[in-house]
Amino acid sequence: TNFKLKIWKKKNTQKRKMSHRKFEAPRHGHLGFLPRKRCTRGRGRVKAFPADNKSKNPHYTAFMGYKAGSTHVIRDFIKSGQKEETIEVCEGATVIDTPPMQIIGVTGYTDTAFGKKKLTTVWTRKISRHALRRFAKSWRGVNKNVFRANNTLYNHADYKEDREAKYNMLAENASVIRVIAHTLPQMTPTGIKKAAIMEIQINGGSIADKLDFAKSKMGGQIEITEVFQDFEMIDTIGISKGKGFKGVVSRWGVTRLPRKTHKGLRKVACIGAWHPSRVAFSVARAGQKGYHHRTERNKKIYRIGGALDTEEGKVAGKTVNDITEKSINPMGGFPNYGYVKNAFVMIKGSCPGAPGRLVVLRKTIYEQKSKRARDAIVLKFIDTASKYGVGRYQTSEEKLKFEGKRKRHRSE
Repeated sequence: TNFKLKIWKKKNTQKRKMSHRKFEAPRHGHLGFLPRKRCTRGRGRVKAFPADNKSKNPHYTAFMGYKAGSTHVIRDFIKSGQKEETIEVCEGATVIDTPPMQIIGVTGYTDTAFGKKKLTTVWTRKISRHALRRFAKSWRGVNKNVFRANNTLYNHADYKEDREAKYNMLAENASVIRVIAHTLPQMTPTGIKKAAIMEIQINGGSIADKLDFAKSKMGGQIEITEVFQDFEMIDTIGISKGKGFKGVVSRWGVTRLPRKTHKGLRKVACIGAWHPSRVAFSVARAGQKGYHHRTERNKKIYRIGGALDTEEGKVAGKTVNDITEKSINPMGGFPNYGYVKNAFVMIKGSCPGAPGRLVVLRKTIYEQKSKRARDAIVLKFIDTASKYGVGRYQTSEEKLKFEGKRKRHRSE
């Protein structure tokens, strides 16, 4: 009996040592995303590219697009081991507007004891004013003369010799080759004048192959189809939608205090012990919520469609079961964005950011080899009803056929 009493006392003292709380619970909010502050850049930043596989042909590893909006699709979901192996599911999907990107330069890095170090950069002759705005602090006066010498003296003998010397330096010393590319915002309805510029790493082949691949595309445009294919898994990098200054309940999800609490109840009751006499970083506090840099991995591409002025783009919303010839745009366009007139990417689920915000699409860091990641997806239906209010019709022709001509149609 004494032995059992000793064991019972030992267990109870261990329990009491764990905490002074009445109830045990996991902490509220993840500490892996600190500090929760506004992002300084307006777009997602690729902090790591996929590992290079030299056995493959040279290829790009990233692309940039503008988030247009969301819709929903219906498809067959196949899962073995169920009563019915094939079930029909309705899933959310995000449409990203991906106009071509312009390549304006080639750069290279070498490996050092302190990480990668940039060697040199070779620029193309003609750089659009949308990209030049990114280099000028304010677009007026003499600031518009950036890269003027490069443009004027591009074919001069000394400049040609200097360019070749830079290419030779990259071929001899570089371990990584990247192209410098910018978006074409004038092709979107966003009204943005300043292009976004990023470095896109070239993977596959030797350094000489990479350089030849980059030089062949210098000054030209690359399409989304040159980077990604249908049903591929990709990563999305962007800035989440901003929510402003929020309290601890909204920002961290802490529990509200009882109703009769003095001086408010949407608070943290105890923000720490008397000593140490400071508030720990892990205590939930009010502050900025949203507009954070976020990376979401392994998004499935459901469809890559052509531009609206092509035959492929005019029937981009057509599926196996829905044979109506319609584009990907819903009636009235995407809210807060408009109509997608360029090539687009439709991915499964959501992606960070508000409509019109830049989203960086990157090849997955780790190659996805599972069956579900490699499976082809057969879409049975893509919703193109109006996203304003209650959408009843998929196309304007369908609405006209059902409701008849309106007053404005009769006068025509």
